[in-house]
Amino acid sequence: MQQPPVIFKRHVAAAVAGNALEFYDFTIYAAFSVQIGHVFFPNKSAFISLILSLATFGAGFALRPIGAVLIGRYADRVGRKPAMLFSLGLMGVAILGLALTPSYAQIGVAAPLLALFWRLAQGFALGGEVGPTTAFLVEASPPARRASYSSWQGVSQNMAFLAGGAVGVLLARVAGPAGLEAWGWRVALGLGAVALPFGLWLRRSLPETRHHPEALSPHHPPHADLRGHARIIALGLGLIAAGTVTTYMNVFMTTYAQTTLHMAPGVSLAATMVNGLCGGLFGLLAGWLADRYGRRPLMIWPRVAYILAIWPAFSLMARFHNPWALWGAVAVLSSLGSMVGVAILVAITESLRKEIRGAVMGTIYASSVAVFGGTTQPIIAGLIHWTGDPLSPAWYVIAFSLVGLGASLMMKETAPAVPVAKG
Repeated sequence: MQQPPVIFKRHVAAAVAGNALEFYDFTIYAAFSVQIGHVFFPNKSAFISLILSLATFGAGFALRPIGAVLIGRYADRVGRKPAMLFSLGLMGVAILGLALTPSYAQIGVAAPLLALFWRLAQGFALGGEVGPTTAFLVEASPPARRASYSSWQGVSQNMAFLAGGAVGVLLARVAGPAGLEAWGWRVALGLGAVALPFGLWLRRSLPETRHHPEALSPHHPPHADLRGHARIIALGLGLIAAGTVTTYMNVFMTTYAQTTLHMAPGVSLAATMVNGLCGGLFGLLAGWLADRYGRRPLMIWPRVAYILAIWPAFSLMARFHNPWALWGAVAVLSSLGSMVGVAILVAITESLRKEIRGAVMGTIYASSVAVFGGTTQPIIAGLIHWTGDPLSPAWYVIAFSLVGLGASLMMKETAPAVPVAKG
């Protein structure tokens, strides 16, 4: 059989560039949700302003399943490369559009409507981003290194968290509270749009993997249809739902620190940097471990540790209200969550036949994220507001983590039975 195309470091960077750009934008929006709420949704109640801002953030998830189906099918029929170019270009336009949207004070109700439009466009683009990108990484990488290469899909998200947090901390020092609301968050978004041409240039060099033959594995269904993939689709939805709640709870920590723990913006934004740094480092470690010991152990044991750590982490933050408690809790939760996420993405993708991999992987991811990614932050904010208990988010995250653990236990091992590559 013809050998798969050689994948270089620049190809990995090109493949995950869109993912990093999109999550940079999401990080900035989540980190500055308080300030964005004041700009687009002014209200006498700070809680109502925040909820409207978070709801608009969540609206970006609504079109993800549609983007996953349409762009994913395009990737399966035409190629991974053109699909990834299209989704990245659309994301860049939407990010720039949001950054340039005037405030409510300037154009009235048109401002929040425009913000909503750009969020929907971003959601559509990202819906078609994850499936083709993950499929490319799995198809182009050596079988013994699939998890290591695919781990960069999750690591790129954490790099975006790190970059977004660093930009936020810098702007908090330079602009101050008033400047952050007036122009700081716009500058942060604009920096993401500036990176778009470089990302598109990188992706133009990608080899195409769609038309390359691939041998069926024992864990592949006999037919390339949805019925044959029903089991992995159901398990995948549960796995991604749990991972999504984990991810967006970590992203919410900046807002949690400001609104619940009443910490300064600079300290709160630093939590996003900790989230990105620890998630990225442990994501790379997870890829290395998953190639050597299999996908299932990485889906199960870090998840168990995560469940055991959630309540103590929130208790620590609520009791001490200091930067070290905040950053330490975020570091532990981000590290464990990232390890699980890497194994999940590669295991689901390996379980899908190549003929429908881009569309189905994208749809599994986008559907779970559309439902739970868009609602996690408003639900957490609502739980805290209505119960008055700063520990209430822990129960929500524990519940979904138990769902993820159950799905992980039901997953089959998908690691290829090949000699492990050294180095």
